[in-house]
Amino acid sequence: MRRFLLTELPLQGKKVFLRVDFNVPIKEGTVTDDRKIRAVLPTLSYLLEKGCTIILATHLGRPEGKMVENLRTAPLANVLQELLPKETVTPLYDCIGKEVRERVTTGRAKTVFVLENVRFYKEEEENDLTFAHALADLAEFYVNDAFGEHGRHASVDAITQFLPSAAGFLVEREILQLSKALQPERPAVWLMGGAKLDKVDLIKQALKKADYILIGGALAFSFLRAKGYAVGHSKTDQESIATAKKILKNRGADKIILPLDFVAADAFSQNAKTEIVPYGEIPAEKICLDLGPRTIEEFKKYLRQARTIVWNGPLGYFEWVKFATATREIARFISALTATRICGGGETAEAIQRYHLEDKMTHVSTGGGAALLYLSGKKIPAITALEKNYLKFRKKVKPVKFSGFSLDDDHNSPL
Repeated sequence: MRRFLLTELPLQGKKVFLRVDFNVPIKEGTVTDDRKIRAVLPTLSYLLEKGCTIILATHLGRPEGKMVENLRTAPLANVLQELLPKETVTPLYDCIGKEVRERVTTGRAKTVFVLENVRFYKEEEENDLTFAHALADLAEFYVNDAFGEHGRHASVDAITQFLPSAAGFLVEREILQLSKALQPERPAVWLMGGAKLDKVDLIKQALKKADYILIGGALAFSFLRAKGYAVGHSKTDQESIATAKKILKNRGADKIILPLDFVAADAFSQNAKTEIVPYGEIPAEKICLDLGPRTIEEFKKYLRQARTIVWNGPLGYFEWVKFATATREIARFISALTATRICGGGETAEAIQRYHLEDKMTHVSTGGGAALLYLSGKKIPAITALEKNYLKFRKKVKPVKFSGFSLDDDHNSPL
């Protein structure tokens, strides 16, 4: 469905409520990973070039409707000021109320006001209309550049009932790039790992869209158990095994490629003694924590022929260097291919960042759960809200013409 593009809205000199996903790790008051903050810079730069006053809002952590001191947004404002040294970045100590409204109303044009954590109010996650209206009352337009926030919450859903709204450049780019996984150039290979088999919809989508599905990580053990193989103490559970059995009965299940061997440890420890074992000979007392060398080479064989690669989930317990070999080798191998390489999921992004490969992938999604939702073929509530907003405001907003920006632009910037 249609939605307003950011470049269509008449934003010159206007107040814009910008919802972002700055849910980043903070240690002792310092942001330790600013990737999500940097990802929104193109949208911020565009709005500042238009002379907009920006009211920036984000959630941070899970305060459950209460003020939590170490989940305040002041450290985010500090990082933003460092990234925008020529601009005025002003942290506020609430996100609604008379004082906030006065500060925004009397503030200088082109100021970036950083609101306090919207989840300090329980009404945020309740998608409360009154709370959403109080947020909307601060601005004239709304922009959602928080792809990672996929819940039906007030600052991404209900707020769109009150202001003409558009997606930011980050959100539009996420949709554009993830869509390449759902309409792939063939052959398409999906690489799936991680710890739990809670991705039934994603795997069903893969069965439709992929030519091959490579299974790694702890995900593999549920499938092996479903096929009748012992997996020792390797991570699995009865529900996951039952799910795997159902998946294997699906049409196209022959696309699923399981590991040939594993790195088996004598204990769940980074200092454990290890050995390489075939998939059908895992000792009862061992726990498998990484893929073996034969599997790595087998997976490379499939990946090498792909035109589209979709990767979700690490292939071993990559948090420990001793069991990071498969994740690291496959990540580096994929990064050197010419295929379209779409990487989604929080741990996948973390691994790619750890090996400094972000710039060598076609796309690394900033939204873990949102990316999985989209790749599973499900609706993202915030995007649906923007589509409904277009229907509501299309006759009230006269679009402006803009040229010179392409969502395919690697720099994702109109400037």
